[in-house]
Amino acid sequence: MGRRFRDGRGRLVVPGEAGEGGAAVTVPLEIAASYRARTKGLLGRDSIEGAMLLSPAGSVHTFGMRMPIDVAYLDRHLRVLSVRTMGPGRLGRPRLRSRHVLEAEAGVMAGWGVRVGVVVRVEFESG
Repeated sequence: MGRRFRDGRGRLVVPGEAGEGGAAVTVPLEIAASYRARTKGLLGRDSIEGAMLLSPAGSVHTFGMRMPIDVAYLDRHLRVLSVRTMGPGRLGRPRLRSRHVLEAEAGVMAGWGVRVGVVVRVEFESG
């Protein structure tokens, strides 16, 4: 069964490289699960600290965005299916098995280790 999220904040945890002894990377995460929050997304922003998770989502667009973004399509197990960088004014193609979409400022996902096949984790802030 797929995960259900609620609007809020948490942390995105990207596992480190097992063979290289790398530590996991943890970044601040905004969760947009309601229709209203997903529709707004990153529109009108000049930056984001960390990332935003849109759920459920199978595709995104960047019409009305002020900045280029990295987009990672995730399946129901939070496994990365695809990572793309999109400039403003673009329409992303829907990904067949995508259930969630992760967005962040362009260029940061590679540094976090977000790439095809990696399974990320979402931790929720308590309270």
